Amino acid sequence: MATQPLYIMLSSADRDKFQLASMIASVAAVSERSVHVFVSMGALKVFDKNASGNERYGDSGLNVELCDQNAPDPIDMFGQGKMLGDMTMWACSMVLDVLGWNESNLVDDLFDGQMGLTKFLSDAEEGQLISI
Repeated sequence: MATQPLYIMLSSADRDKFQLASMIASVAAVSERSVHVFVSMGALKVFDKNASGNERYGDSGLNVELCDQNAPDPIDMFGQGKMLGDMTMWACSMVLDVLGWNESNLVDDLFDGQMGLTKFLSDAEEGQLISI
């Protein structure tokens, strides 16, 4: 029996939620499950290619602890999931418009393009949807 595709809607820029989303996505992708990540709202700003390392996540208590413990960077984990498994990542077209950004503002080699929420939710009807 084929496993249902996993759809993750990531809207939070909080490091703990970002960390969880990247772990779920990368583990599912390398476990031969199709994963589709839709990045919207504040989460999209975390993918600014001009932001550096852990500074992109702010100074929350958990971010500081994760940095102190050398936890894997969520951006890197998304990249590993894409490289080693079946993962697509989509930037929310509305948020790109609001920010005055295009795909060239985003971390290189992660996004497969931009998409609207309506299309993502329509696609997600065929699988399991998680919102983080």
